[in-house]
Amino acid sequence: MLFLIVDFHSHTSASKDSLTSPERLIASARRRGLDRVVVTDHNTIAGARAAHALAPELVIVGEEIMTTRGEILAAFVTEEIPAGLSPLEAIRLLRGQGAFVSVSHPFDAWRSGAWDLDDLLEIVPLVDAIEVFNARCMMPGANRRAAEFARQHNLPGTAGSDAHAAFELGRAVVWLPQFDGPDGLRSAIRQGTVRGRQSPLWIHFTSRYASLRKKFRV
Repeated sequence: MLFLIVDFHSHTSASKDSLTSPERLIASARRRGLDRVVVTDHNTIAGARAAHALAPELVIVGEEIMTTRGEILAAFVTEEIPAGLSPLEAIRLLRGQGAFVSVSHPFDAWRSGAWDLDDLLEIVPLVDAIEVFNARCMMPGANRRAAEFARQHNLPGTAGSDAHAAFELGRAVVWLPQFDGPDGLRSAIRQGTVRGRQSPLWIHFTSRYASLRKKFRV
């Protein structure tokens, strides 16, 4: 069986905390042997669309959406979802366009996008997967807890580098059978194998630098 190596979580310069152009993201993904990369900028699909136009065989258009309770990570997004919606409304809109719906780093307490358990339990029946390995989680226990939560609720797991700088791509991936479109991914993800390694803590300074550089237009 032929497998695809997929990084489910990455950012371009369309995110406020990344300086990675779509061109650099594509070049880095190819150097690292990725077969697919889901571009999931914060609350926008502009960068993902630009990257997909350059490499449609490589890039899947996604989005990381900040809801009122935590962040949702979606793939095969065709219409941008705004920040600030309730989780149920954001998922309803994603479902309406057929998108694949997962949850970003649900137990990483160091991030504003982490979830309270009660809120996460409310959306369990509505999502396709849980992100069980995020290379940027500062405490490894956050990924272990996510993986255990997914197992308890019979949900498959995604993994991603959460790359804000191009050199981070591929640090966390899922090996999957070949698939086409969101329905194919929903089927293939249950046969996936997660492989990843934690990024060093200093990696967070790259996104902080990007945010400051954009703020002050250095």
